[in-house]
Amino acid sequence: MIPLTLYLLYQTVFTAPDTFLTWGDILQDALKSPVGYLFIISAALIPINWGFEALKWKLLGQKIEPISFPRAYRSVMVGLTLGFITPNRLGDYAGRVLELKSRQRLEAIGAIFIGRFCQLVATVLVGGLALLYFLLRFYWNSFPAISLSVAFLLLVLNVIFLLLLFNARAMVAFVAAIKLLKPFVQYLEVMGSYTSAEIMQLLLLSIGRYFVFLVQFVLLLILYKVQLHPLEYVCGVSGTFFLKSVVPSVSLVSDLGVRELSAMYFFSLLGQARLQVLSASLSLWLLNIAVPSAVGLIFVLRLKLFRKEVIA
Repeated sequence: MIPLTLYLLYQTVFTAPDTFLTWGDILQDALKSPVGYLFIISAALIPINWGFEALKWKLLGQKIEPISFPRAYRSVMVGLTLGFITPNRLGDYAGRVLELKSRQRLEAIGAIFIGRFCQLVATVLVGGLALLYFLLRFYWNSFPAISLSVAFLLLVLNVIFLLLLFNARAMVAFVAAIKLLKPFVQYLEVMGSYTSAEIMQLLLLSIGRYFVFLVQFVLLLILYKVQLHPLEYVCGVSGTFFLKSVVPSVSLVSDLGVRELSAMYFFSLLGQARLQVLSASLSLWLLNIAVPSAVGLIFVLRLKLFRKEVIA
């Protein structure tokens, strides 16, 4: 997966002589642009983005032990940093679990999963609408049967995800029915303890966080001179997030590559230059993942020192 992703990125961007040579010019123009303040606004949205995630974790973690918002925020930062260096962000689970004090803290694995699944559902709901836009605009006239089939699959996917989200007990029962996975059921049982009202609250927080991401991406696209109508911005970004979320990735590199390739595909349909879109996408990753992960390292080091003091 990683070699294929890197190869496709190389073929898409760096083999075109007119793109790589203008990379420096694009960055320089963005810094000197009259709308350069958009980068500052995007950066200012970082704590709001992860604030939504902290609110979700505060609500989720209450089933294990009471968690204040500052502590929930710290847990999210620790999880983000550890997830940055582990396959499929598995370190996110370890980081949040380590921040808990309860002896039953491993039960938080199910709570973390529900939180991540809520974010996936939000992405699929909005992204599905974006894909319908692209189907109707670019493929319906030439491939009506295929477009109708894809639209039906999107509808089915959304229905299945919503049913699973609001019937978490069914997911736990499914895991329990598999003999090989049965020992892990005790860590997932908390998933069935969330009420429909709590799940709805989590979903709304996930949608809120999603739209913070979306606004950041749109601002960065404008900064890098990607000129579109508002609906095109929203659908291009939402389609990118959709593919990035549903395509499996096993590492930071493949995860990053999938988003960049998805962005370039959707925005190329809208007639936009690949390098400008790539610049915006990489800037989004830098702002929301790389920078916060570096900040979270402070909390990781603090956590290690605290553990050493407790053991001593």
